[in-house]
Amino acid sequence: MNLLFHLIFILLALVCIVPIVVILSISFSSEDSIRETGYHLLPTMFSVEAYGFILKQGTVILRAFGVSVLVTVLGTVIGVLLTASMGYVLAQPNYKLKNFLTWVVFIPMVFNGGLVSSYYINANLLGLKDTVWALILPLAVSSFNVIICKTFFRTTIPDGIVESAEIDGASQLRIFFSIIMPISLPVLATIGLFLCFGYWNDWFQSMLYINDQDLYSLQALLNNLMSNVDALARNASTMGISYASLVATMPKETARMAVAILIVVPVAFAYPFFQRYFIAGLTVGSIKG
Repeated sequence: MNLLFHLIFILLALVCIVPIVVILSISFSSEDSIRETGYHLLPTMFSVEAYGFILKQGTVILRAFGVSVLVTVLGTVIGVLLTASMGYVLAQPNYKLKNFLTWVVFIPMVFNGGLVSSYYINANLLGLKDTVWALILPLAVSSFNVIICKTFFRTTIPDGIVESAEIDGASQLRIFFSIIMPISLPVLATIGLFLCFGYWNDWFQSMLYINDQDLYSLQALLNNLMSNVDALARNASTMGISYASLVATMPKETARMAVAILIVVPVAFAYPFFQRYFIAGLTVGSIKG
C-alpha cells in the first residue's frame, strides 16, 4: 500500500513538474527548431534568443513586473485583513447580526450580479478604471475564504480566550490583532496563499479596467504579447519590408514561454515559505487548556 501511494504521489508530482520543464525547454530552444520539430522535453537546439528579446524590452517587462508585485503584495495584505476580520465577527456567538450577515456572505457563492453590474460598480460608480485599485479591490474578499476563516475561528479558538481578554479590559480590536491573529497563522497563511496566487495569475481585471499600458501586470502583458504576436505574424505581408522582417525573425513561441517562466518562478520560490504554516496547521487545536 505504501508503494502504491508513493507511485500515485510521484505521478501527481510529474503531472505538475513536466509542463514546467517543457515550458523551460521551449524558452531555451531556438525558434527554428520549434518550427521544424515541435516541442520537446529537452531543447533540440539550445538558444537564449527569447531571453535576449525580453531584455531588449527590459523597461516594459520591469514595469509590468513591478505592477504585479505591488498588486500581489497589497492585495494579499488587504484581502487577509478584510477576510480575517469578517470571519472573526461572524464567528462570535453573541453577535446579533451573525445569521443575517452569514447569509449575505453565503449567497454570492451561489448567485452573483454578473459582469455588467460588476463593471458598472467598479468602473463608473467607484471610478476605479485605469487605477491600481481596479486590480486589487475586486479580488480582495471572496465568500469562500470568509467561510473558511469563520469555521476556523469557531472550531479552533476557545471562547474563554476572548472572554478573559474582555474581562481584562481589552477592546475588540486589541483582542483581534494581539490575540486572535498571532494564533491563527495557519489559516491566515492559507488564505494569503490563495490570494497571492489569485492576484499573481490574474490578467482578466487588467483586460476589463486598464487601458493605460503603464499599469499592465506581467500576466496581462503576456496575454497581450500572445495576441499581438499572432496579429503581427498574420499581417506581416502588409507591413513595410524592415518591419515585416522584424516580425518574421521575432521569437514568437520561445518569447511567450520565457515570459511564462518569469511569471512562474516567483510563485515557486514563495510557496516554501507558506508550506511550514500548513504543517503547523495539522496540530492546531490538539492542545486544550
